[in-house]
Amino acid sequence: MKSNSLRNFSVRLILALTLVTASLPAQQFVPPHDPITNNQSLVLASGAPQSEQPQKAPDAAANRSGLTLEELQRMALANNPTLGQAKAGVNAAKGRTQQAGLWPNPTVGYIGEEIRGGSYGGGQHGVFIQQNVILGNKLDLDRKVRSEEGKQAVAEAEEQRLRVENGVRIAFYQSLAAQQMLETRKRLSGLAKDAADTTQQLFNVGQADQPDLLQAQVEADEADLAVIAAEQDELRAWRVLTSVVGKPAMELAKLEGNLEDLPQINADEAIETILRDSPAVKIAQLESSRADLAFTRANREVIPDISVRAGYLNNREDVGSIPPRAVGSEGFAEVGLNLHIFNRNQGNITAAKADRERAQFEVQRVSLTLRRLAAPVLQSYTTSRAVVERYKARTLPNAQKAYDLYLHKYHEGAAAYPQVLIAQRTLFQLQVAYIGALENAWMGAAALQGLLLTDPLDLPAIPGELDRPVREINMPVAEMPGTPR
Repeated sequence: MKSNSLRNFSVRLILALTLVTASLPAQQFVPPHDPITNNQSLVLASGAPQSEQPQKAPDAAANRSGLTLEELQRMALANNPTLGQAKAGVNAAKGRTQQAGLWPNPTVGYIGEEIRGGSYGGGQHGVFIQQNVILGNKLDLDRKVRSEEGKQAVAEAEEQRLRVENGVRIAFYQSLAAQQMLETRKRLSGLAKDAADTTQQLFNVGQADQPDLLQAQVEADEADLAVIAAEQDELRAWRVLTSVVGKPAMELAKLEGNLEDLPQINADEAIETILRDSPAVKIAQLESSRADLAFTRANREVIPDISVRAGYLNNREDVGSIPPRAVGSEGFAEVGLNLHIFNRNQGNITAAKADRERAQFEVQRVSLTLRRLAAPVLQSYTTSRAVVERYKARTLPNAQKAYDLYLHKYHEGAAAYPQVLIAQRTLFQLQVAYIGALENAWMGAAALQGLLLTDPLDLPAIPGELDRPVREINMPVAEMPGTPR
């Protein structure tokens, strides 16, 4: 009996040590009581296990090979087609401003009067030049109206630049989270397979039941399928990132970044910054100024313009002298004034006044819309950050400690192996959820810091047309535990 007990205990000890050895490289979070590894941060862009982190050179940044956010943003500024469209819009607005201030072209022509044929001849033949003189400073007002549209085009181009940079930031952290999620899923799959093998050996020696073996195999299969899903998610995130950057053929590469380095955002300050610096507010304010100038211009239309006409004639009419002699050279000049009696531009003035009122209300609407759009983003960021802090400070260390304790009890024969398996499963599920919460927090932080500009491939508005100063917020959100769906 002693021989059988000793043999069973030895088998269990060997298998337990095998399990411990297999699980150590996957430990991203260590118990708080460990003075050596407790201060290690989770560098999510690295592909090496945590146990290899201390062996890196002191200056790891000098040896990195991953793409940084700044590098991808520079690529996007050089390749994103919407920036070229925005620049073309600025040039088009400059052209319209220049055109609006130009004088109307003069008219040059031929004039003939009292033309008679036969032996008598005669008549008047000459040339003339005619010019319309625009009064009431209308040309200058036209130029100012177009100039405000040009300012809107510049603001739209700046908004598009910010939208591209922020869109790259969002896609970068989404792709970074997908890469880290894949690494975590691979480690979980490896441990699940090790657990299945260990359970198989325990089953062979009578230390595990068949349900334990089947459950371990099912979990290994689920972990393997999760790796496949994570690989596809990584490819999806990478394709989104390269599309935003403007280089869709770029091969999949590692990203250099730290998901845990979350920015601190104050809700009230974030909203005030958005309302103060958002290009959408500036565009709406410029539209209000443009509408005000357009109203003034409509009122000036009642001031008549002057038409000036002058020319030269050769009058071949006989003056009745002997010998016969023609009248000869003559000059003429005309000045006309268009009297606004019936059409005093009443309808256009009424419409311009309504457009001005509408533009003034638009400034208020944009501010309120930005507040409304910022509310759910702030909620998502605040909730995600609370989850991250709780997981990092207490939940993950407790899960790690519970796993270690169950493993230690299992070594001493005081706990069953399924308890170790459940604790391990809980630990890794929390690690996956932690990455999802980090991704959500970064999505919210990027949107808030980027003034709610989230779609880098949205078509810039064309100046002179009805603008959309506020766009929809298209932002991916990962699932978070503990929140209603």
